[in-house]
Amino acid sequence: MAKFMPQQPSFYRVLTQVCYWSLLIFVVLWHSLLQSDDIITLPLSLALLFWVVPLLLPLPGLLKGKAYTHAWFNFILMFYFLHGLTAIYTHPQEFWYAVIELLLTTGAFIGATGYARLQGKAQGLGLKKKSEEKR
Repeated sequence: MAKFMPQQPSFYRVLTQVCYWSLLIFVVLWHSLLQSDDIITLPLSLALLFWVVPLLLPLPGLLKGKAYTHAWFNFILMFYFLHGLTAIYTHPQEFWYAVIELLLTTGAFIGATGYARLQGKAQGLGLKKKSEEKR
């Protein structure tokens, strides 16, 4: 990581937690209360199922601080990141909602990546390099 980035896993864990919970709350609000009236949407129950359930899947591992869960959580975050990018282009009336979603997913991505890397290294987890396998 760059020298200006914090080297404590706790910083990244807190960043992940703050962005995760903010994103979860924001997604519920956006797709239930803040949705523009002129956009065709899914029924509320289906929309919440579609947008909330993926965020709940990594919850146990995120709460326990598992490095592996933080690492694969990034795959789920990409779904929300791409949604935000798409919404900026397709729904200009929801531009600021999409920007908030992008900021929260970016923060969670940085936090989860940093935590997984530093905590995994501290626990001796990770992929071995080819040069280490030959020894």
